[in-house]
Amino acid sequence: MQEPLLTKPPKGEVAAEPKDGGNMVDAQHLVKTFGKLEVVKDLSFTISKGEIFGLLGPNGAGKSTTINMLCGYLEPTSGDTLINGQSITREPRKVKRMIGVVPQEIALYTELNSLENLDFFGSIYGLSAQERKERSEELLHFVGLYDRRKDPVKKFSGGMQRRINMAIALIHQPTFLMLDEPTVGVDPQSRERIFDMIEQLRTQGTTILYTTHYMEEAERLCNHIAIMDEGQIIASGTLEQLLALRDQNREVQRPHGLQELFIQLTGKTLRD
Repeated sequence: MQEPLLTKPPKGEVAAEPKDGGNMVDAQHLVKTFGKLEVVKDLSFTISKGEIFGLLGPNGAGKSTTINMLCGYLEPTSGDTLINGQSITREPRKVKRMIGVVPQEIALYTELNSLENLDFFGSIYGLSAQERKERSEELLHFVGLYDRRKDPVKKFSGGMQRRINMAIALIHQPTFLMLDEPTVGVDPQSRERIFDMIEQLRTQGTTILYTTHYMEEAERLCNHIAIMDEGQIIASGTLEQLLALRDQNREVQRPHGLQELFIQLTGKTLRD
């Protein structure tokens, strides 16, 4: 039986807000250029508190660059993002306390065990030794790896490492969690466990941005879906709204599913 996440925040921190309406994320006219290449082009969108927002697109569409701007890793060429009303460009330290990021690549110290990894990252966020201990044990129960807490991470399967990656992103109880293709290369059992964790986080009021190339994942998990290509959002709405989409300029016919719509909008050209 999974144990619930902590309901009491670390000392000096504010608990995650309940799902009470309003926007957690307000991306405002984001532009990112690298030399003469414009990767993100005047991108604006909002994410409501407590929802799972799917950001889909082919390789090179600008998704990872967008995420890197949302979390403060990249400074936008122009534009800004408000996270729970706070500007990531003007108040990056304050905003980063609200954010958790699960990157595409595994970001762990593989020679350390799970507890040691969580303790290290918890210390970066300023959690006390007691808070780190309690939070780490709780999260290991949550991701189903408490019994392996003293095993070196290098002995873990890819799915287990991805679940520890998620636990690390949650160590400081973020109100906004970004998951960048969290199920790549994992077995069906680990994928199902990750889905269960995401759905439990949504129930507890965590706002989530989710990127994936697996359309069935977006159909299952996301309240709102945006399809991105060439640095812009080209379609956005609920799954039902997207599947009712008509766009004569792009020759979109009523699709039978999200994958068919995705191909109609972005084409069949390989994006290697």
